[in-house]
Amino acid sequence: MTTAKEAILARIRETGSGSADDARATYAQIERTYRQSAQLNHAQILDLLEERLVDYDAHVYRVAEPEIAAKVAQLLVDRKVRRVVVPQGLPAAWLTGAEFVTDDGFDAVTLDGFDGVMTASAFAIAETGTIVLQSVPGQGRRAITLVPDYHLCVVRERDVMETVVEGMRQLDATRDLPTTFFSGPSATADIEMTRIKGVHGPRFVDVLLVRDQV
Repeated sequence: MTTAKEAILARIRETGSGSADDARATYAQIERTYRQSAQLNHAQILDLLEERLVDYDAHVYRVAEPEIAAKVAQLLVDRKVRRVVVPQGLPAAWLTGAEFVTDDGFDAVTLDGFDGVMTASAFAIAETGTIVLQSVPGQGRRAITLVPDYHLCVVRERDVMETVVEGMRQLDATRDLPTTFFSGPSATADIEMTRIKGVHGPRFVDVLLVRDQV
C-alpha cells in the first residue's frame, strides 16, 4: 500500500523531472472549486473588512479625503505618538500632528527610536482582514512597519476586495516586489495560551479607511 508520504514524494519527483512549461501546464489543469470572485456588494465588503480588523484588535476610522490630515493629527495626539517614520512618497498634506521623518534606510536601532510609522497601502482583503503593503513609494520597506510599536495605515475604499483569490490576482503584475501582509497588530501566544502583542511587529494598529471621491 502506498503511504501518503510516498505519494507526495512521487508527485514532487514527477513535477521536478519536467520543464518549467510542463510544470505550469500541470498547475493550470488543477481543478479549482473554491470561490474566486466577490459575492458581496461593495458596502458589505467594507463592513466585513472593518469587522475582521476590529476582531484582530485594530482600530478602523472611516474618513473622506479632506479629513485625512485632521484625523491623523487627532490619532497621533491621542496615542501620544510624537516621532513618526514615513516612507518616501507619502502625501505631505497628510503629515500633521507629530514630527515626521522620511525613511533613509534606517537600521533597526534607529527605527526603534520612533514612536510609530505611517504608510499607505496597496490594497486590503476583507475575507481575511488583511492589508497588503509593497516596497513602493508611500508604502516603503518591510522594516519600517515591523520595528516601531505603532502603525497608522491608510487604505482607500476602492482598493478593498473581498477574496484572497482576487488579492493574489491583483499582485500578479507586481509579484517580484517585496510584499507584506498583516491583519491587525502583531500577536502570538505561548504554550499556555498567554497572548503577547508586539513580538513580530507593532502592538497597536490604526487604519484610516478613505471614502472614494464622488
